[in-house]
Amino acid sequence: MLRKMYNWCVAAAGKPHATWTLGTVSFVESSFFPIPPDAMLLPMSLARPDRAYHFALVCTLTSVAGGILGYAIGYFLYESLGLWLMQLYGYGAKIEWFQQQYREWGAWFILIKGLTPIPYKLVTIVSGFAHYPVLPFILLSLLTRGVRFFAVAFVCHRYGDRAREIIEKRLELWATIFAAVLIVGILGAVFLF
Repeated sequence: MLRKMYNWCVAAAGKPHATWTLGTVSFVESSFFPIPPDAMLLPMSLARPDRAYHFALVCTLTSVAGGILGYAIGYFLYESLGLWLMQLYGYGAKIEWFQQQYREWGAWFILIKGLTPIPYKLVTIVSGFAHYPVLPFILLSLLTRGVRFFAVAFVCHRYGDRAREIIEKRLELWATIFAAVLIVGILGAVFLF
């Protein structure tokens, strides 16, 4: 199944709808979808190293656009979703304290968490219900998501064929490492938030 998904992403890289598919996954991941766009960005960029930077730009812009939706979810659905998330992370009784801390340290939270495997949707939704100023949120998101996606593009563009050979030879190992890092990121978000 993993090999089929990888092959589908590689094959999709050369099709006209590739950019739209990647952009859609990147958009929905930033607000509610569980699979990060890296799962498509990497194989597509390996298949088409000449378009790696284009794919990274699409991921960055659509991720930030999806992040704005996540921000709106947190901002406008605070009473239902926001409150539930705060209780999930153990901050239910300290909401005002948390919002103050986020206003003070939110930039660092966005920068650090945006680069890690912690699901970005947590950053976007939390920023909204903490009422972090929207313009700095957007600018920091552009920076952090851009660095993350363009780093993948750089590696794929520079070492495309060699990187593809290494990944395809041990796809299951790399997928396991990716999944483990993602799980560690989620657990980190739950326990270190």
